[in-house]
Amino acid sequence: MAKTFKILFILALLGALATVGITYGVYQQVKDSIPTKEEMKDIELQIPLRIYTRDEKLIGEFGEQRRSPIRYEDIPHDLENAVLAAEDSNFYHHPGVDIVGLLRAAYQLVSTGEIQSGGSTITMQVARNYFLSFEQTFMRKFTEIFISLKLEQELSKHDILELYMNKIYLGKRAYGFEAAAQVYYGKHLDELTLAQYAMIAGLPKAPSRYNPVANSSRALIRRNWILQRMLTLGMIEKEAYQNAVEAPVTAENYGIQPDIEANYVAEMVRHELYQSYGEKLYTEGLVVYTTIDSERQNNANQSVYDGVMAYDERHGYRGTLDTRTNLVSATLEEQQDVFKNFSNIPSWTLALVLETTDTNAKLRLEDGSTFDLSFDGISWAAPYINENYHGKNPKTVDDVLVAGDIIQLRPDDNTTWRLAQSPAVQSALISLDSKDGAIESLVGGFDYFSNKFNRITQSKRQPGSNFKPFIYASALANGYTAASVINDAPVVFHDSNLASAWRPTNDGGKFYGPTRLRQALYRSQNVVSVRLLDEMGIRPTLEYVKHFGFDPNELPRNLSLSLGSANLSPLQIATGYAVFSNGGYRVQPYLIDRIEDRAGEIVFQAEPMTVCSDCTMLENDIDNPDAPNKGLFDTDSGVIELPVAPRVIDSDIAYIMYDIMRDVIRYGTGRRARVLERSDIAGKTGTTNDGRDAWFSGFNGDIVTSVWTGFDDMSPLGRGEWGGSASLPTWINYMRAALADTPASYVNKPSSLVTVRIDPDTGERALPGQSNAMFEMFRKDHVPERRMSARSEQAGSNTQNNSSSEQAPSSNIAIENLF
Repeated sequence: MAKTFKILFILALLGALATVGITYGVYQQVKDSIPTKEEMKDIELQIPLRIYTRDEKLIGEFGEQRRSPIRYEDIPHDLENAVLAAEDSNFYHHPGVDIVGLLRAAYQLVSTGEIQSGGSTITMQVARNYFLSFEQTFMRKFTEIFISLKLEQELSKHDILELYMNKIYLGKRAYGFEAAAQVYYGKHLDELTLAQYAMIAGLPKAPSRYNPVANSSRALIRRNWILQRMLTLGMIEKEAYQNAVEAPVTAENYGIQPDIEANYVAEMVRHELYQSYGEKLYTEGLVVYTTIDSERQNNANQSVYDGVMAYDERHGYRGTLDTRTNLVSATLEEQQDVFKNFSNIPSWTLALVLETTDTNAKLRLEDGSTFDLSFDGISWAAPYINENYHGKNPKTVDDVLVAGDIIQLRPDDNTTWRLAQSPAVQSALISLDSKDGAIESLVGGFDYFSNKFNRITQSKRQPGSNFKPFIYASALANGYTAASVINDAPVVFHDSNLASAWRPTNDGGKFYGPTRLRQALYRSQNVVSVRLLDEMGIRPTLEYVKHFGFDPNELPRNLSLSLGSANLSPLQIATGYAVFSNGGYRVQPYLIDRIEDRAGEIVFQAEPMTVCSDCTMLENDIDNPDAPNKGLFDTDSGVIELPVAPRVIDSDIAYIMYDIMRDVIRYGTGRRARVLERSDIAGKTGTTNDGRDAWFSGFNGDIVTSVWTGFDDMSPLGRGEWGGSASLPTWINYMRAALADTPASYVNKPSSLVTVRIDPDTGERALPGQSNAMFEMFRKDHVPERRMSARSEQAGSNTQNNSSSEQAPSSNIAIENLF
């Protein structure tokens, strides 16, 4: 017996020494893979880029890994218990490894030659997720064990659990439990129920197999097993357990839902930052706060949507997506299956027409339900012929639809659903603060998901008459006045920069004879603009319009410049109009207000050039004479120092142009905007040759908004579609909301301007007692002298106007630029 014990002791000792030797040998092999103490305490998660509005509404997120890190203190108690019950109930008692589990894994390795169940604790999963690959090898497993032991020495249990909660993959690109809560339930963690905690706690074992969206039955079994474990371990009461296991599966694929729709904005920010950060942009956890105002962005989205849909319905119905009469009597599954073949607009639905009557159509919707579409939701659908004509308006549902038609429907306040079609026309809107260039809302097209082309920045189209105010401002700077008279009469130009002789005309071919510049702009008379540019000269005009931010190299060097033949983006146009809005200063549009790192530290803060009206000017930097002047500005958060926007045009010119463009709305091509009942707004329409582009740009003393409408392939918009009909309604709807409950904001009127009475026919000073005289404003050095005129002596039928602008003209013809 003694000899036997001696042999056993020697064998045990040899086994122990062999184990120690093997362990040491393995350690030597893997020690370089074990992170240092500093590396363990400096673990950084891969956190996606997040972009917010100025008022902290989520716009978008970029990064392969959806992750929203939380601290241990923020982990709900029921979720912690559910995870421990599912993954590692002995977590708070083991040193990082579970001996029983490891022995089981070792037995499987010896018996099968493969590692089948890892016996992994939560600590070991953290080690694997942060420091190792997922390959199933012997050496990797030993490395995992050593890292786990070291983790337990360097970090607290709470630290380790926090790392686990934020790192583990839970399917649908969700990493961490906060992200999973948003992806599967559209909520934050602290808003979930016990049943939902148990559901997502079951995901780490096999995110695909136990996914509640893809495999709800398996996920339910796993959830209930975890709840049973929690009950057995004393983590929950019987009643809570019973309520949870009876709860239905409510998970859906929510993704990470933004608070506000501004996808064009999000992409602009992502593209700009990628130039500096590269691929790190998607993992560094940067948080970007833009200048976007969430309420105005919502209004912009809705205004563009409504404007496009109104245009689309005006031009008629282009027909159904398809007709499948055999589906009318098919099974529900077959009917729903056909919808997979067609794309649609988000928030819209597809439908199959089951039967029709004179007054309604019975439809099968995508979700399997049925809906009775009344004639009110179809009555607009006159057949489309071309951009200029549509057929007769339908009188019954049968005139439009037949059984078997597959159609699109869009939400409608009056009928729940309304017959629709994906529009081909596009529209874009940009609105900015004219005092510092902050972009407050931006819509680059009708539907970002259908077409990511950003028409605000990437598309350059002819602005037409929308460009004329810059020509007229140049005229004022060169000695012309709002009362200067140009003859609106036929003329032929033989310009060497034009291909052939050019005979500019007004809309409809009508000419008005001698016309004051004020009238010519608000009636958008083309011939006057061309003659005016011809008199001033193209080269000095190009030099002047540089003040508005335009590059002369992008502008034509011929007389067509006067009619807006340059290719410019809506962003460039809005930037130019901001000079009129702020009284003559040039600001630079900007979108990113500040950037914070993962720790909340500000790594970038915008310093926009700002109009200095009430600020305190600082001395110039003598060491850097080219640097912009600085000023101290009072803000809600205190006094800050910012660059001061440079003055680029005289304040007198800026105000006169503002006053003339107010007449565009009072009497001219922008008369529809009078519905806003605001005296502080001004603007200008623009329509290009054959109606390919329709514009309206308008402003008051605070905000500038520009709207463009057209086809990407430059097809004509069709008969009757002008800037005042295609884009102005969108502008009106946006500005109605943007200016709601705000006081009138006028451009500051310089005290240097003088107002005198003039003869409305000649633009000269009126004679004493002249009955048809009217008031006009002038710069002090440009007041016309009083001259004797037989014409003015005989005048006298019109009544005197006591405002600074003239009364509405007798003609109601709206003249638009057709170049």
